[in-house]
Amino acid sequence: MDDFSRFRSGFPALRQYTYLNTAAWGLMHEDLQEWRQDHDLEFLIGGSVMKMAALPLLEHTRERLGRFFGCDPGRIALSPNFSLGLNLLLEGLDSSSRVLLLEGDYPSLNWPFESRGFPISRIPLAADLEARIETALEAGPVEVLALSLVQWLNGILVRPEFLRGLKEKYPELLIIADATQYAGAFALDFEASGIDVLGASGYKWLLGGNGNGFFLFSPRAEERIVVRSHGFNAAGADPDRKEGIPFARRLEPGHLDTLCFGSLGFALEQLERLGMDRVDRYNRDLSARVKQALASLSLLDAQVLGRQDHSTIFNIPEPGGRYRYLKEHGVVCAPRGGGIRVSFHCYNSENDLDKLVELIKKAP
Repeated sequence: MDDFSRFRSGFPALRQYTYLNTAAWGLMHEDLQEWRQDHDLEFLIGGSVMKMAALPLLEHTRERLGRFFGCDPGRIALSPNFSLGLNLLLEGLDSSSRVLLLEGDYPSLNWPFESRGFPISRIPLAADLEARIETALEAGPVEVLALSLVQWLNGILVRPEFLRGLKEKYPELLIIADATQYAGAFALDFEASGIDVLGASGYKWLLGGNGNGFFLFSPRAEERIVVRSHGFNAAGADPDRKEGIPFARRLEPGHLDTLCFGSLGFALEQLERLGMDRVDRYNRDLSARVKQALASLSLLDAQVLGRQDHSTIFNIPEPGGRYRYLKEHGVVCAPRGGGIRVSFHCYNSENDLDKLVELIKKAP
């Protein structure tokens, strides 16, 4: 049994479903469930004695995030989720900053900018997306580019290498990236990415369960943004440390759950043991196979077909009854954007793809 097959065997949900819905929720590994059970049992017995002893889990998770993504732990903020962290962050960004967004990007990325009245320009998703971004920046002026590394509806992928090139060309551009549909599926070196703010929730591809997320910051981000949130936890529960709290810690005004962030740390360790370089290669190879299979059935639109690189998220047409048929035959996927979104992770195999193709061919 190879490492990926062994890893797959630890997800009981895969024994009853063809699970193609990591873009909605990543599965829980049975080893993580056992860890969580032990954690809460200790809390049940020990109360605050246990919780105080467990607080180092938060710093361990921060340090593991730093190793996993190549970022100084001092520039990492823990957040219950991406949406909350971004809203806190944008309170400290100059409201006159001119922002470039992608049409149809994830609402929790676009809406916080829109609701605060930033001057916004938008570009549509297209096969030549990167060229359109460059054209918009050349036309300018743009001070902030905010986008998801993987589009939630159809899986269009923006490679960090492209963003690094933008940063070299436009060093004053503040790049904010949502990596919720990217982190855990593909490897990422934050320091080399050109991204200034990278945030993600941990319950999808990182397989860390709900209630945890994080933000990574470049020194440039700390210069451009004034974080206005504050709270006792940001000062380490020390009244004498009210002033001079580091930038990232200001995004942690309240208590953080050791169960949730310990779960994220546990999941990161699992992926590290598997090897993110190997996970990256596996998922890219699987993506190519899925794309070829779905394209042969004329199920992919021109935006996806016209791009060389793609994520493991795909959206196929719903002519009426196809989603219900897949669901009835044990395929877990999601209706999104008028179609059916299927998503593959490293615990999926080519057999899952074969079953999907077979059912699509048989669907009424």
